[in-house]
Amino acid sequence: MGMGVASSGRRRGKRTRRAAMAEINVTPLVDVMLVLLIIFMVTVTLPAVGVPIELPESRANPVEELPDQVNISVDNAGRIYVENEPVASGGFADALASIRRNDGEQPLIVLRGDTALDYGRVMAVMGELNRAGFKSISLVTDGSDAAP
Repeated sequence: MGMGVASSGRRRGKRTRRAAMAEINVTPLVDVMLVLLIIFMVTVTLPAVGVPIELPESRANPVEELPDQVNISVDNAGRIYVENEPVASGGFADALASIRRNDGEQPLIVLRGDTALDYGRVMAVMGELNRAGFKSISLVTDGSDAAP
């Protein structure tokens, strides 16, 4: 019994010596916030379309993305992509026919062409789009401060 009394007295002494922790450790919070910041920065700057294209420069105003738009890309070799899928040579008209139209309305076509392309190739793609009945076509450029 004497040991129990002595040890309990020792415990009381330790409690009074320790001060309550009055500060908050913010290091884990900062770590989490930095990770979230990096994730958001990476996902926001990712291009909407995965086809690597060097876009021509322009001072045009930016256009907002719409959920029902269709991205068509033409790379520097002249290959055509609908969204991220390559189109077989001569199969562009069939690919355009397979694009579904919502309630009879034409979706917005976003055309991305490489800066090394021949003007005639871009016009051929636009001609096929017009022939397929697409009237709303946006041309994508790099938004830099290039002067004409």
